[in-house]
Amino acid sequence: MRYVVGYQPDERGADAVALGVAIARAQGVGLDIVYVVPENAPFVSVQPRGRRIRAGEQEITNARRQALKLVPSDVEADFRVVDADSFSEGLIKTAQEDEAALIVIGAASSGVFKRFTIGSVANALLHASPVPVALAPRGYQNQGPLTRLTAFIGDRPGAQAARDVAVSAASRRGLPLRLVSLVALDTHEHSDSGEAIHQAHLHANSVLAEAASKLLEGTATVTVAHGRSIEQAIDSLDWEDGELVIIGSGRLAQHNRLFLGSTALKVLRALPVPMVVVPRPHDHGAGERRVPHV
Repeated sequence: MRYVVGYQPDERGADAVALGVAIARAQGVGLDIVYVVPENAPFVSVQPRGRRIRAGEQEITNARRQALKLVPSDVEADFRVVDADSFSEGLIKTAQEDEAALIVIGAASSGVFKRFTIGSVANALLHASPVPVALAPRGYQNQGPLTRLTAFIGDRPGAQAARDVAVSAASRRGLPLRLVSLVALDTHEHSDSGEAIHQAHLHANSVLAEAASKLLEGTATVTVAHGRSIEQAIDSLDWEDGELVIIGSGRLAQHNRLFLGSTALKVLRALPVPMVVVPRPHDHGAGERRVPHV
């Protein structure tokens, strides 16, 4: 199993490598660190020794050295140069060729306070990727190990896929799993707020029972977080440095593709920790559903 890490020789690229290492560590997962160059560029790789290196090739050599320097010795990593029309296209192409389980990228560089903003690369991936996409917040430097997985639960399409991935990943890694139901009270009349929270608790406990029955290793807990907005609800939660959030793609997503809905986008902007977005699977029946390995 491989993870594809989108790399550029900047802070965003370093964030992506750090997150790739954190998720891959101790799982026997290798990293393909992908450096994308324009498809019609006159260079796509470093030439053998003895041949004069052109300026573009020197940039690739420098990028390779910088990227691999960020990877600790206990994680296997390859540096790959891929020619494509766009960065997102190159990452998706590599993930499909390698049958990768995950694409890892850094958030847009304009984020503040280690929170997220959606850049053009992330936006393109979140509309087209057939595999889960992991997003590292700006300034992410924690190379692991992971300490807890959190899955946001709900009853919309895509939520079940995220829960399945979270349960599988927590069980395989022996990590605690936290199931979180978010309630934004500004979407309810004041008289309905109590009922909304009550219904969220009922649903969360039902999901907890299902998850606990599937966990082979690790433990599961449930939390209902509420506030006047999604952002306030998320801010009310405690977060660990080694935490990873798993969320399903939006209801407008095509089968086996990602799409970040309005709620997920609010979650993303408020999170202080990395997030994995899981595509909706094609519905061939529960018995045939393939759970991605994150």
